[in-house]
Amino acid sequence: MTALFGCEPTNSSLPRSIDVTFLDTTLRDGEQMPGVSLSADEKAAIARDLDAAGVDIVEAGSACTSASERETIRRVAGLGLDATVTSFARGVRADVDHALDCDVDGVNLVVPASDRHVETKVGSSHEDVLARTVELVEYARDHGLWVEVLGEDGSRADLDFLDRLSAVAMEAGADRVCYCDTVGAASPERTAEVVSTLAAHGPVSVHTHDDLGLANANVLAGLNAGADLVHATVNGVGERAGNVALEEVAVALERCYGVETLDLAELYRLARRVADATGVPLGANKAVVGDNAFAHESGIHTDGTLKDGRMYEPYPPETVGRERRLVLGKHAGRAGVKAALSEQGFDPDGEELDDIVARVKDLGDRGKRVTDADLAAVAGDVLGRERDRRVELLSLSATSGADVPTASVRLLVEDEERTAAGTGSGPVDAAVEAVRSALGPDANASLESYHVDAVTGGTDAVVAVEVTMRRGDRTATVSAADADITRASVEAAVDALDRLLAAEADAAEESPNVDPDEEVRAE
Repeated sequence: MTALFGCEPTNSSLPRSIDVTFLDTTLRDGEQMPGVSLSADEKAAIARDLDAAGVDIVEAGSACTSASERETIRRVAGLGLDATVTSFARGVRADVDHALDCDVDGVNLVVPASDRHVETKVGSSHEDVLARTVELVEYARDHGLWVEVLGEDGSRADLDFLDRLSAVAMEAGADRVCYCDTVGAASPERTAEVVSTLAAHGPVSVHTHDDLGLANANVLAGLNAGADLVHATVNGVGERAGNVALEEVAVALERCYGVETLDLAELYRLARRVADATGVPLGANKAVVGDNAFAHESGIHTDGTLKDGRMYEPYPPETVGRERRLVLGKHAGRAGVKAALSEQGFDPDGEELDDIVARVKDLGDRGKRVTDADLAAVAGDVLGRERDRRVELLSLSATSGADVPTASVRLLVEDEERTAAGTGSGPVDAAVEAVRSALGPDANASLESYHVDAVTGGTDAVVAVEVTMRRGDRTATVSAADADITRASVEAAVDALDRLLAAEADAAEESPNVDPDEEVRAE
C-alpha cells in the first residue's frame, strides 16, 4: 500500500500478508464499565456505525443477562448487518440456548482457564473444564453457530492446560480460540509466548485490557505471534482501565505496518457516537479521537504545522474524519493567530496582527483559555468591526416555582423572529431546551461543558457562566455574566450556537460541494 504522507510504514516483523479483522465488544464488555447502560436504540445505532466502519464481528451483548437484553440482541441481529453478530455465553448450555433464541450468528463461549478461575471461582477441575468445553462447542456447532472459545484469565493460566484447552476446542469444531488477558496483567513477551502456542491449533484472537497501559502493545505482540482477530471497544471503554481501543489499533496497524483493516475516516464519528451514548467523555489527550490529538498551540509547532502538516503530526487528521485545530493561548505565535483569524474572516495588517497577538498572549498569561469567541471579540475591537449575528436572544422568561420548571424565549434567527417554550429539570435546563426548540434543526449541538463562577458576593451576586457547545468536531466556548444565572447561561449558549452556525456557513462557502446536511467536523 502507499502509506499516508507518502512515507513507507516503519520496519516491523509483523507479516505484511496478514489479514487482521476486528471483533467489537463495546456493546458487551464496554457496557460493563461502571455507570454505563446502553438502550436498545443506542446499541442498534452503534452496531450500524461499527458495520459501516468495516468491523467484521459485533458482540451484541450477553443473552443470559435478562429478557430485555435478549430483546436488544435480537434487534441488533435483525439489522441485516454485513458483520457477524454474536452473544457472550458462559460455559453452560442455558447460555447457548439463550443465544440461539436471539437469532445471533455465533457465540463467544467463555470458560475458566487459570487455576484461580477453575478452582476458586467455579469450583471445578481441569478435566471437567475440558469435557464441558467439548460438549458445549459440539452443541453450539450442531445448532449452526459460529463458535469462539475464550479461556478466561488465559494470560495467567498454566500454559500446558491452556494448550490442551485450545486443542480440544478446535477438535470439537470451534472456529477459533481466544487469548484473554482478562485483567491486563500480561507483558508483550508473555502474550507472544501464549499466542504462538495456541496458534498451532488454528485461528487465534486476542482480547486485552489496559490495566498496565499495555493493551495495544499486547495486541501487536499477539498479531506478530500468529493471531489474526482483535477484540476491542470503541474509545477503549470497559471495566477498570478499559479494553484496547478499536481506533488506536486500526490506526497503528495502518501507520506502522501497512495493514489495512477499517474505514479510518469513520473512526471519529464512531467515537463521538459511543461517547455520547455512554456518557464517557473523550479524554483531551486521547490518541486518534481526543480533542488535542490534532490541536496545536505552541507558536513554533503551529508555524511548522501550517508550513507542512507532517512536521508535528504522524498522519493527516482527515484520515480519521477530523480536521486540524489551532488553539490560542500564551504560547501562540503570529502564524497561528493569523490562520485562526483567517478562518473567522479577519484579515489584519501587520500592526493590527501584532496588537491582536499581544492581547491573545495577555489573556493566556492570565490563565484564561482563549476561545474562538474571545479571538473574534479581540479582532473586532482592534479592527473596529462588529460581527454579523445569525442568532440573537431578544427576551427570556423562566419560572421554577412550579412542579415543572418552564421557560420561554424569543430569538432573532437570520432576521426571523421565533418563540418557543421548554421544560426541564431546572430553569436553566428549561431555557436551553426552549432555545433548542426555537432553532429546530439548527440546534443540532450538544452542551460539552458548563461552568459557573461567582464574580461578586452577596445576595445580588453577579455570576459568570462559561459554556462549550459542540457540533461534530467543532466547538465554541463562550462566557456571559449576569445577576440572573438563567439569563447568563442562555446568552452564553445562544452566542456559542451563533458562532458555530457562522463558522459552519463560512466553511460551506469555502467548500460549496460539501453536502450541507453532513455533520461538520472542523473547529
